[in-house]
Amino acid sequence: MSSIAENLNAIGSTLPREGVELVAVSKFHPVNALVEAYAAGQRSFGESRAFEMRDKAAALPHDISWHFIGHLQTNKVKTVVPVASLIHSIDSERLLLAVNAEAERIGKNVDVLLQVHVAQEDTKFGFSPDELIRLVTPDLISSLHRTHITGIMGMASNTEDTDRIRADFRAIRSCFDTLSAGAFNGDPAFRTVSMGMSHDYLIAIEEGSTMVRVGSAIFGDRI
Repeated sequence: MSSIAENLNAIGSTLPREGVELVAVSKFHPVNALVEAYAAGQRSFGESRAFEMRDKAAALPHDISWHFIGHLQTNKVKTVVPVASLIHSIDSERLLLAVNAEAERIGKNVDVLLQVHVAQEDTKFGFSPDELIRLVTPDLISSLHRTHITGIMGMASNTEDTDRIRADFRAIRSCFDTLSAGAFNGDPAFRTVSMGMSHDYLIAIEEGSTMVRVGSAIFGDRI
């Protein structure tokens, strides 16, 4: 069985030298697994449960960048905002404003991604591309004093059809490009396209991902 360090090295060898960040999806894995990944040089970790992320952050070194990648309920915002370096899963205007309000309350700047839904499954969260483009206006952006929208996140359909997966990633990237040329024109901070997981991250990179979220290929099956 490969070690976590060996898995990280193997995945790292498949990534471009620049332009793609690896987030190690550590949700449901014990702290000692994260310690092993940290010792191998990994500094970005993805969690999907507010209290699990909070507790792991308290137990691990302070130079870790914590990514909240799960569906975020508004009643968990106060737990997530103080810890997260990046929240991937902003899927409503109400949630976006709640995150900004909490960031203002505690005096912290927080980066977020807007979640776009293009997959076939209805169970996935997020804005449709049209909803997202309508939502993001200069007025909305200027009203977010402590919250910075730095890109978008999306998932492909859960299928073995690589053509469908590729089409989903192209739709996500197209949404990013539209926003980049529109409401975020000239904003260098709007640069992140978070898409691609263990089974499809290589396709995602080919289609323009700048951040991949890889869990089982690093840590093995979830506990």
